[in-house]
Amino acid sequence: MVQEHRGEYPSLWAAVESIAPKIGCVPQTLLEWVKQAEVDSGARNGVTTDEAQRIKDLEREVKELRRANEILKLASAFFAQAELDRRLK
Repeated sequence: MVQEHRGEYPSLWAAVESIAPKIGCVPQTLLEWVKQAEVDSGARNGVTTDEAQRIKDLEREVKELRRANEILKLASAFFAQAELDRRLK
């Protein structure tokens, strides 16, 4: 909606201030949405929504893998100690 009516206003901010109350949000929020839409369309530099989601998913996967590695290290140490104890008997 902002992009459609942008030419009717002297600046992007003026368009945002006019349109935001009509859709029930504050101008700063609408401006962020407009900027993100521009990034997603390639009109503005930045991280696209898809890229941000991919990064978030990869960070979650890294966290899970680190947790799994820690569990495996603890299990390995446990079984190594158990093997040593068994040999001593």
